[in-house]
Amino acid sequence: MQNNQYSPADIETRLYNIWEKNGSFQPNMDLSEKAFSIQLPPPNVTGTLHMGHAFNQTIMDGLTRYHRMKSENVCWIPGSDHAGIATQIVVERQLGEQGISRHDLGRAAFLEKIWAWKAVSGSTITEQMRRVGCSVDWSREYFTMDDTRAAAVTEVFVRLFEQGLIYRGKRLVNWDPVLGTAVSDLEVESIEEQGSMWHIRYPLADNPKEALIVATTRPETMLGDVAVAVHPDDERYAHLIGKQLILPLTGRTIPVIADEYVDKAFGTGCVKITPAHDFNDYEVGKRHQTELINVFDLTAKVLRNAEVFNFSGQQTDSIRLPEAYAGLDRFAARKQLVADLEAGGFLAEVKAHTLMTPKGDRTGSVIEPMLTSQWFVAMTAAPQQNCPHPEPQSEFTGMSLAQKAKHAIDSGQVRFIPENWVNTYNQWMNNIQDWCISRQLWWGHQIPAWYDDNGNIYVARTEAEAQRQAGENIHLRRDEDVLDTWFSSALVPFSTLGWPADTAELRAFLPSNVLVTGYEIIFFWVARMIMMTTHFTGKIPFHDVYIHGMVRDHEGKKMSKSEGNVIDPVDLIDGIDLDKLLIKRTTGLRRPEKAPQVKKATEKLFPEGIPVFGADALRFTMASYASLGRNINFDFKRAEGYRNFCNKLWNAARFVLMNIEGKDCGQDENLPLAFSFVDEWLISRLQQTESAVTQALDTYRFDMAAQTLYEFVWNEYCDWYLELAKVQLQNPDEAAQRATRRTLVRVLEVVLRLLHPIMPFITEELWQHIAPLANAKHSDSIMLATWPQANPAKIVQPSLDKMASLQDLIGAVRNLRGEMGLGMGVKAPLWIEGDAAFDDFLPYLPLMARLSQAHRTDRLPENNDAPVAVCQGARLMLQVEVDKAAETARLTKEAEKLQKAVDKIQTKLGKPGYTDKAPAHLVEKDRAELADLQEKLEKVAAQLQKYAV
Repeated sequence: MQNNQYSPADIETRLYNIWEKNGSFQPNMDLSEKAFSIQLPPPNVTGTLHMGHAFNQTIMDGLTRYHRMKSENVCWIPGSDHAGIATQIVVERQLGEQGISRHDLGRAAFLEKIWAWKAVSGSTITEQMRRVGCSVDWSREYFTMDDTRAAAVTEVFVRLFEQGLIYRGKRLVNWDPVLGTAVSDLEVESIEEQGSMWHIRYPLADNPKEALIVATTRPETMLGDVAVAVHPDDERYAHLIGKQLILPLTGRTIPVIADEYVDKAFGTGCVKITPAHDFNDYEVGKRHQTELINVFDLTAKVLRNAEVFNFSGQQTDSIRLPEAYAGLDRFAARKQLVADLEAGGFLAEVKAHTLMTPKGDRTGSVIEPMLTSQWFVAMTAAPQQNCPHPEPQSEFTGMSLAQKAKHAIDSGQVRFIPENWVNTYNQWMNNIQDWCISRQLWWGHQIPAWYDDNGNIYVARTEAEAQRQAGENIHLRRDEDVLDTWFSSALVPFSTLGWPADTAELRAFLPSNVLVTGYEIIFFWVARMIMMTTHFTGKIPFHDVYIHGMVRDHEGKKMSKSEGNVIDPVDLIDGIDLDKLLIKRTTGLRRPEKAPQVKKATEKLFPEGIPVFGADALRFTMASYASLGRNINFDFKRAEGYRNFCNKLWNAARFVLMNIEGKDCGQDENLPLAFSFVDEWLISRLQQTESAVTQALDTYRFDMAAQTLYEFVWNEYCDWYLELAKVQLQNPDEAAQRATRRTLVRVLEVVLRLLHPIMPFITEELWQHIAPLANAKHSDSIMLATWPQANPAKIVQPSLDKMASLQDLIGAVRNLRGEMGLGMGVKAPLWIEGDAAFDDFLPYLPLMARLSQAHRTDRLPENNDAPVAVCQGARLMLQVEVDKAAETARLTKEAEKLQKAVDKIQTKLGKPGYTDKAPAHLVEKDRAELADLQEKLEKVAAQLQKYAV
């Protein structure tokens, strides 16, 4: 090894380039072998690596490397998502800085700008994945808008339309007035704000002096009210159900209706129903078949003429709205409406109210429920089978998409880990609505639908095909909308494997073994992948769904750039000084006024910047946090401990190499080997460690695998065996030395393989030096080496017990030294009064307990004031000048402790009926423990008596 010190920068990029160049990440495509595959949740092309990515990629790569070492046909497919809204916003902002809008450029030129931006900046996150060590098959990398995926998306859309599962209709959707598009629930943030609750009088039409008081947080939508609802069991209003109310400021009348949606105890118990501008009201209106009155245009300004629709989406009428509000922004209209209500005597009172306001996560604008024409996928309808491309025959055939998604879970074919997420999944599926898949954007998969001048729709794979459907000389225009980003990402389990062709990859890697993802997209992505994959292939997309928690800061707060608590994983890998870190964190904030707060938080958290940790320390930290289903409070100081672990491993390898290179390490199986009980103990513990780590990885318990490996490597191999080996290497018996060298190198070689899935770089670097000396280098890379298999026959229980006794003895001597106040440089002889069983321990004690020598005797020296400790039935004495007062105090304290333990067991055994009713083995255990304690107490008492003379 050239480097005396561990330096991740010297090995990580170099090794990754070698792996990638050698094709080490690619599957062997031997279809006779067991396959293991995994799909990477495609990160946004606009994105950069964050701690959540580092966490789930550590898990995914760990699984991939583990199964590759098990000689399976392993395929981990990488890709990135075109991220429709996010990407379009990035490029539009760049154009805005030049005073240009996308409309100035036109659609074709604007899309050229996006593709150019993607070519320059879009691979940032994939390069960062390389820094983390992700062993994905880059030769199969995809982009959700590349030609292959675009063809699959079009094919899926056309087939779903042919099967009657895609339709166009007018429905209520989340609408972002700034972006001018429908958005998904995932793109809406609910922000707690302080607002008002306006209590408005709705007079009875037949008796205007009497009124119902309606409370609302959105008075501007009252222009679209179609009813006031009360609970059918509310006695206060039972006599008014069916009567007409005057809608203030409009002159319209609306009915009082009864619906159980109303909470009698909230507010006045009267709720205004505005189906075109509230999702709950939409459902109430649908039950009562009211009209839907849309009062806003797509920029959220009040219309001059409100549009009236029925629930079939057909416009049936229009209503002239009061001139005072026409053209006003919704919030300006609110202000004017409230003033007019007050002037007209309709405003009963205004109360402060805390409410959750839905806002677009990209623009911060208030989301408006808007009645618009969109494309939808039917979730609960059965597919038509008499069509050109019916669904394949399988157990899922004939089910609706929602039924398919439910059946895959209910039948146990797809399981959630932890399983409690099934409840969340089922809750969503039981309340599922048709999926709005159209977006009013330019960047994305343009919907393959064309319209003639009469509004007839032609869905086709190409414009030529649409023209054939319409007939010659029929003018067609293509739908300008694009598909929801989740539509194309729902197809990745099979679109990335060559579908619709019947490929070897589809046969080998579908279904994949596991999907690793966050809980927030269970419905948006996980459920939809199950729907689409079962529908188009007849197979489930994956067997296991491993749901991990959110990575938060060390105080449990959500990581946010504006809070200054975001940690860039690459900064942890490479390190960064404080000045550069401050510039990085305060530049480009959405809210520049937050810069001082971010600066202060950064200086507090990283007063000297971030030191170099390396990818392996970061990955081991993430693995150690991977408890099933829990959020992760990431403390970078924990990473410091695992960076020290890397140093420990590096130094251990250097020690081994210095002691075995050029020497006989037992490669020749014909030469004799004399294994000590210490060697057998380590080999036994290695078998147990192999078994525990394998079990942990098989059950996705990376935290347990990391803990097991850490304890074995740091405590048992480094702190114990390496020190004991120093003694054994001085043994004049060559067979004993050979056994020790063989144990040193072979256990280390196995440890490196066990660690490799979590810590790929340092293990590869060390393995290249260690493996040839351990007769284990059967491949060019550790990632292709065989996964260790535990051999129970190598577990020697007597050696495990004997090592436990040695550790206990060494601990007792160290405690004795501490109690006597002996400094590290003070060495004293140790006398052991015990039987011959202690002779095997004597060679190790001087080094491990800092003694000048160790002797066993049948009787301790007489007339000696040295303190005595009791361990393993033996009396231990360090022969040094004794402070009688201090030693008397120590022994008195020890005697009191022993007496309390004796009293406790005697009380237990003395309880009436205990010895008769308790299991015999427990009673026997208590009696044996009591006898041992009493023996120790007698020896301590004898020592005290000696000092009292």
